[in-house]
Amino acid sequence: MDFGLDGKRALVLSSSRGLGRGIAEALAAEGADVFMTARSEDKLKAAAEAINARGRGRAQFAAADLKGAVDEIHAKAVASLGGPIDILIANTGGPPAGTALTVEPDSWAPQFEAMVVPVFRLAALVLPAMREAKFGRIVVVASSGIVQPIPNLVMSNALRSSILGWAKTLSVEVAKDGVTVNMILPGRIETDRTVELDGANAKRTGKSVEEIAATARAAIPAGRYGDVKEFADVACFLASARASYVTGSTIRVDGGAIRSV
Repeated sequence: MDFGLDGKRALVLSSSRGLGRGIAEALAAEGADVFMTARSEDKLKAAAEAINARGRGRAQFAAADLKGAVDEIHAKAVASLGGPIDILIANTGGPPAGTALTVEPDSWAPQFEAMVVPVFRLAALVLPAMREAKFGRIVVVASSGIVQPIPNLVMSNALRSSILGWAKTLSVEVAKDGVTVNMILPGRIETDRTVELDGANAKRTGKSVEEIAATARAAIPAGRYGDVKEFADVACFLASARASYVTGSTIRVDGGAIRSV
């Protein structure tokens, strides 16, 4: 299937590792030019070099902390890619683990500023050109926790749910402009973040990391954690020209872990 991504310009947030890197690789493999950003310059450099070594779409990058650097990131992406952004992959790092009873009240505002506000601001920056061109894709990487809250991840469950409300509202407002807005919800995908969360749950419960992972796998109908490429391919489709009639949706990539309809 031709995804119609040759020459498209994509800005992929938090793309030095894990899901963000996987999506950048998938987009580039389909011919899109990608601009990658995260805090680790070394990891970004290695990821971009790996993409460029494979050819087709090209990768460029800039290290930056998303909080407080939105305008700079957008300007560098446009300059590096040689034109306005066609695809925004709004992938942000997750907040610390914690329960509703243990999270300190003062922790909420900084996390909202770090992982929610930048998504809203970047969308505001890329949307004018998308609407003028009658083509645009905003794909938000969220979490299955917005459908089925995940224990010990109350901040992620709550903050990502606020992005869900915004994304659904925005999708209605820009649909006639050829711009789609969708959310993709990962379940247990094998990433460094998953390892970190399993470690946090092990510490909280007094179990071993192996026990935590085995329990998690047993609750997934597919019987395993997902692969990054499996997730990235779905995101790549949502960013493609072929997904022009898919908007305002939340797509689950979780091996059947969410039990609700």
